[in-house]
Amino acid sequence: MTEDTFDPLDIHFARFMARLDGESSTAVLAAALLASRATRLGHVCFPLAEAAGRPLAGSEGLPGGPFVCPSLASWTALLRETAVVGHPGEATPLVLDVKGRLYLHRYWAYERDLAAAILERVSRARGAVDLTPWKESLDRLFPPVPGEPVDWQKVAALIAVSGKFTVLTGGPGTGKTTVLARIIALYLESGGRGLRIALAAPTGKGAARMEESILQSLGDMDISRGLKEAFPREAATLHRLLGASREGNLFRHHEGNPLPFDVVIVDEASMVDLPLLARLVRALEAGTRLILSGDKDQLASVEAGAALGDICDTGRRHGYAPGFRAALGQGLSVSPEAFPGEPDPPAMAQAIAELRKSWRFNEQSGIGHVSRAVREGDAGKTLKLLGNGAWSDLSWRSLPRPRELRDVLKPLVLAHYGGVLKSGSVHRAFRAFNAFRILCAVREGPYGVDAVNVLVEGILREAGAVGAAGRWYDGRPVMVTVNDYGLGLYNGDTGIVLPDGDGPENRKAHFLLPDGTLRKIHPVRLPDHETVFATTVHKSQGSEFDHVALVLPDRVMPLLTRELVYTAVTRARRGLTVFGTETVLGEAVARRTERVSGLRDRLWGDRHP
Repeated sequence: MTEDTFDPLDIHFARFMARLDGESSTAVLAAALLASRATRLGHVCFPLAEAAGRPLAGSEGLPGGPFVCPSLASWTALLRETAVVGHPGEATPLVLDVKGRLYLHRYWAYERDLAAAILERVSRARGAVDLTPWKESLDRLFPPVPGEPVDWQKVAALIAVSGKFTVLTGGPGTGKTTVLARIIALYLESGGRGLRIALAAPTGKGAARMEESILQSLGDMDISRGLKEAFPREAATLHRLLGASREGNLFRHHEGNPLPFDVVIVDEASMVDLPLLARLVRALEAGTRLILSGDKDQLASVEAGAALGDICDTGRRHGYAPGFRAALGQGLSVSPEAFPGEPDPPAMAQAIAELRKSWRFNEQSGIGHVSRAVREGDAGKTLKLLGNGAWSDLSWRSLPRPRELRDVLKPLVLAHYGGVLKSGSVHRAFRAFNAFRILCAVREGPYGVDAVNVLVEGILREAGAVGAAGRWYDGRPVMVTVNDYGLGLYNGDTGIVLPDGDGPENRKAHFLLPDGTLRKIHPVRLPDHETVFATTVHKSQGSEFDHVALVLPDRVMPLLTRELVYTAVTRARRGLTVFGTETVLGEAVARRTERVSGLRDRLWGDRHP
């Protein structure tokens, strides 16, 4: 927990809990304040041990404050005697489990439901499985890879056909979408063309990219024309798949009205928060296969939980049971010893498929080496790789003072954004613009997105590379920040304001769709949006650029973590420039994002430390 302030919602909730209990005890008020703040900070629960026996920071200005929290044993006993705190399963506003984790009841229920749905599915596949019926299709769809003793993409497919729940994880360029397309082909060949398959992603941009990638993968796949025609052609946002109301808090599909699919595949799963993932599994029939695909090492959702990381037990490696290793060895015609093993691993281990070979970053890629160093939390190696000048695709720049940032950014900005309007066509303008992006760790301050966008606009206007006046100048890039199903625009979609005829009144925001067509929207009709020469690392998730310039702040902040740096680095394909200080970058790489929950314990069992 990193913030020491309570907002009005935390205070209102705590007072409400005290009224329900009939008294304003420190035990109830402090517990309710901490549980409410925890979910606001992205945690699923609050471990009482973190505050027990200490003054409650942030309570100084509250009526009756400042508070001192009771000792852990005393606090637990006091809460157990109240009407508002119950054991798991009891109908109380707050839930306190045996490990001292305090939940808002609905978050405890989300965690319970998600874990139960996953464990029910993985328990069916525990131990040895017979992959013989799949062998011909597997060998055809995954031909041998020269020089690779183990084809981890084929391993992922074997895992996907052996159970009802699969996580497909791996870094950028490891071929997650290619594997998903071939898994779909396996399912269709086995279950018939009438198999009902849903494709989904957390954002509209992600859903569009999923559609595009799946369909591109069909081109070189060794399956019949009829089977290709049976492939799902449309991906939806998770909210749309579940039938969200306009307010987004009610869903048409739930346990009483389940989704009508045999298979549900969710891409970019690292961005899905715990409540939404729980709502999804509640809406699945018991026999529905569920596949989650994403990079477990990326940033978690901005909402509560780090569900994919917990599901994968991020930071630890597990082996497969002997029977499953034998099945994998038979399926790949290699020794079972090629796969990591444990005598009696948790059932979850058999559901995790990690792609380990990057087809984008080879040994000559500095970006690849840096991404691995960041993922491993090796700050020293990260700084050495960036700063030693040995890699042509890496550049380390000392962070300039705020008043000097404009001049330092100017060469990069003009080199990459300066030719967008001169591209000669809208399609070429998009290619030029999407080849580069400035990523910032923060939104506010001299090194934040808002300030950097103003600097870039000034640089380009001075050079005559964008329109000179007005809000809707030629060349202004915009990112939509909400979904608008009527316009077919979604959170994360990026457009460019360009002329669409003579006169300023004919300027339109042009959006390039996955099929290559353009959607033109008059600026006044656009939903909420922002200028996007620079964007936050969070907003860049799911995107890729030839060159990325990462601007770090000038001081250590709680949001600067290994996952943020890793996400920023892996947005780059061919070039990465980092502006920062060694202290800030080193601290960020050394710090892992911590989201407190009990999901990992529920899934991986008591053996988890």
